[in-house]
This record gives sequence, structure tokens and C-alpha cells, in this order.
Amino acid sequence: MRRSRPIKLTPQPAPVMTSGRAAIYIGASVLLSLTQGLGMNLVSANIPQIQGSIGATTNEATWLMAAYVAPNASLALVLIKVRNQYGLRNFAELSILGFVLVCAMHLFVTGLNSALVVRFFSGIAAAPMSSLAFLYMLEAFSEERRMSYGVSLAMTNTLLGAPLARLVSPHLLDIGEWNGLFTFEMALALLSFAAIYLLPLKPQPRIHVITRMDIVSYLFIAVGFGSLAVVLTLGRLYWWLEAPWLGATLAASVVCVTFAVVIELNRESPLLDIRWLASRDIVLFAAALLTFRIVLSEQSSVAANFFQALGLMNEQLRTLYLVMILASLAGGFICAAVLRPGREPALHAAALCLLLAGSWLDSRATNLTRPEQMYVSQAMIAMAAALFLPSAMAVGLASARKKGPNYILSFFIVFLVTQNIGALLGSSVLQTFVTLREKFHSNLLVDNITLADPLVVERIGQLSKPYSGTLTDKTLLSAEGMAALGKRATQEATILAYNDAFLLVATISFLALVALLLHMTAMWYFKKPSEPASP
Repeated sequence: MRRSRPIKLTPQPAPVMTSGRAAIYIGASVLLSLTQGLGMNLVSANIPQIQGSIGATTNEATWLMAAYVAPNASLALVLIKVRNQYGLRNFAELSILGFVLVCAMHLFVTGLNSALVVRFFSGIAAAPMSSLAFLYMLEAFSEERRMSYGVSLAMTNTLLGAPLARLVSPHLLDIGEWNGLFTFEMALALLSFAAIYLLPLKPQPRIHVITRMDIVSYLFIAVGFGSLAVVLTLGRLYWWLEAPWLGATLAASVVCVTFAVVIELNRESPLLDIRWLASRDIVLFAAALLTFRIVLSEQSSVAANFFQALGLMNEQLRTLYLVMILASLAGGFICAAVLRPGREPALHAAALCLLLAGSWLDSRATNLTRPEQMYVSQAMIAMAAALFLPSAMAVGLASARKKGPNYILSFFIVFLVTQNIGALLGSSVLQTFVTLREKFHSNLLVDNITLADPLVVERIGQLSKPYSGTLTDKTLLSAEGMAALGKRATQEATILAYNDAFLLVATISFLALVALLLHMTAMWYFKKPSEPASP
């Protein structure tokens, strides 16, 4: 008998998703990302309107933001291991089910206390949504395009939530105030529920990765990051050195994070590789991400609050927010087309140039500045974010994958901390800077207001004329003119303070650009092939 030859089995390539199905998965990713982004930003964009609905002061209503970010700041870290151990399908289905239930709870809010409880659970339920949106976007692309097109479009989606929340909020508030906002979020959650059940992600092998010490470490990290998020959210309102509980909360954050670091350093299989996180390259990478996240707060915090200080509301800024959305999409598509290994520094330099130019243009604002004067500058800043974040994610993720799968979780903690905590830090730092500079400019302006100056007397007379028809007492009429002049001086001081903040962002962007160019020059010089020795 003839001996049969062994049959060689060649590995079959992974099936390529059809264009139509890929478009559906991209749409599901956009839906999930917007559902998560709107859920996070609908409250922060409408604090003045919401506080009336639930009978709260501005400070009390801001606790709704703190209740949301406290659990959300750290949950994404442990969810990676939960997904690996219990399966991607179970993770996705249970996550969206929990999110739908929490969205439904918003419709039964009756006051501040119930709103705080619901927002806390909303922060927990929303944590898996961003990672699911990221995975659905990557699912739509082949392996060679995931780190360019997939990452670029996924990160661009995360930039759309804040301006879109301010764009649609006026209509939703007109429908039903608090209930109008969260009825819309409930509708998005139900659509996301259907998308996840109808569009399964590619299954991944389950790995038993969670240990008891992981849970202990995570509890310390959760309390530490949550406490820090609360301090950064509320510190400016209660003022940093005047509320003792802020210091106690910050101390608790430091202690808890320190305990987590000590535990992780003494484990054979740590949840986080602290030594790798403390290495020179990762520290520099984290510093770059944190710096960029802080300067990006110019758009999300400073520019929006500047127009509020001028008395403009969200409905008067709709075109500006639409410009931001379009610029973000344009930047995301450009990044997707250009991003390749080795091009990241050039993209970062282009983003910093846009940030520098945009913030410098904003620093020339006056009390006559309106949204149309900031279309170009804010579009440049929105595009800068869409160029930087995908390239930063791609280079960091590629570096972690080269080290091994255990390093991916450690990379994600760097990226998430710099983005979540960095956004809070940037907003609090810039708003605190605006407050301090406003006091400085107010003192300078008030010192120059004296009745011995004929120009001041003339201005008081002009401002008091509208009251002359109802007030006949010259003393009261002069007092009204003085009060009106004081309000004008305060408004001018506020505008000057915001200009200082815009200029500060431009300065930081310039220094970061110089540092990046020096680093690129040094890398090029040391990698340059040595010249042959002369005979």
C-alpha cells in the first residue's frame, strides 16, 4: 500500500467584513460614543438650567458632575480584565443593559439627593460604553488599518460629545427641562441596546486574570482617583484654601494611591506595572498627554465660559458648536488618511501649531466679541485635538503591544488618567487662573475710578441717564450710575482675565512645540548614519 502523504493545513485568513457591514459597525461605534458623550456632558453644559429643575444652588448642582466623575475616573481600568475573564459578549450585553436601566432612573428624579444618587450610578454604567465604542470601530477595519483609520475615527468620536450636548440642549430643555434631557439620552441608550444585541463583536478567548489582590488594589485606586476628581471638580467653587474638607479629601486621595502603589510594587503579577509606568519614556509620554489635555481645556472650559460671562447662552452659540463638530470631523479624517508609524511627531507638531494660533487669536477678545469672531480660532483648536489624540493613542498602544499584552492595561491607565483627570485638572487650573486674574484687573480698574476724574464723572452721567425718568433724587441717580460703572468695570476685568487665560494657553503651546521640535531634532541627529572615516 502506498503511504499517504500528510496534508499540510495552511492557516485561513480572517474573513474580511463587507463594506456594508463595516459601515453598520462604524455607525454602531458612533452611536455608542455619542450616547456616552452626551450622558456625560448634558449636565455639565446645562448647570444653570438644571439647578432650577431640581431646586439647587450652583455649587449644589455642580455636585452632580462630581458624583458622575468620581466612579468613572477609574472604572475603565478594571473593566479590561473583567472583559477578558468573562467574555466580550457577556461584557457588552450586561454593560448596555445596566446603562439602559440607569438612564431610566433619571426620569424618576425628584430633587437634588435623588439626582446625586442617579448620577453616581450613571458614572459607573457609562464607563464600559467608551471601550465598547472603541472596539466596534476597530471591528470594522482590517488588521493593517486598525491603527490608522480605526483609532483615528474612534478617538474623533470622543471629541463630539461636548459640543453636540451644547448644540441640542436648548431644544431638549424646551421640551421638558431635566426630563427632556434624559428622555433623549434614554432613546439613545435603547438604540445602543439594539445595536449591541444585533451586532456581536468577534469573540475572544477567556482568560482567568482577576485575583483577590487585584480587587484590593483597585479599591484603593478607585477611592484615590475618585477623591481627586471630586477635589478638581469642586475646588474652584468652594475655593482651594477655604474649605477644610477639600484638603482632607485630597489627603485621602494621596494616601489611597500610595497604598495601591506599595501593593503593586510587591506583587509578582501586578494589576499595573508601576516600574514600567515610572520609566523615563512613559513619564515623558504621560507629561506630553497631560500638557495637551490641559491646553485643550481652552475650548471646553475657557471659551464656553467666556461667552457665558458676556451673557450668551447655548442657543446663541449653536453655529459655533456646529463649526467645532465639523472641524473635529475634518481633523479626524485627515489624521486617518495621514497617520502611519513614524509620522506621529509631525502630527503632534501640526496640532500644537493650530493650538498656538487659535488660542493667540482668542486672546484679543473684547466685550464686542461674538461667536462669529471665534469660528476660525475654535475650528483650529478642534482640529488640533482630532490630530493629536489618535496619533498619541496609536504610538502608545503600539509601544505597549511590543512589550506584551500585560503592558496594555498599564498603557491604558496612563492614557485614561491623563485624559479624564487631565481634563478636570485643565479646567480647574484655567478657571482658577481666570478668577485670580479677574481680581487683579478689577483692583487696577477700580483704583482708577475716582470722582476727581472728569471722564469718570461724565461716564457716570451717561450710565445714569436711563434712570432719570424714574429717579428725581440726584444722589440716588448718581449711585445708580456708579453701580452701573462698577458692573462695567467687573465685566472688563473678566474679559481681560479670559484674554490672559487664552494667552497662557498659547504660551504653553509654544513651549511644548519648541520642546517637541528639539526632541525631533535630537532624535534625527542621533539616528543619522555616521560618516565614513577619511583615509
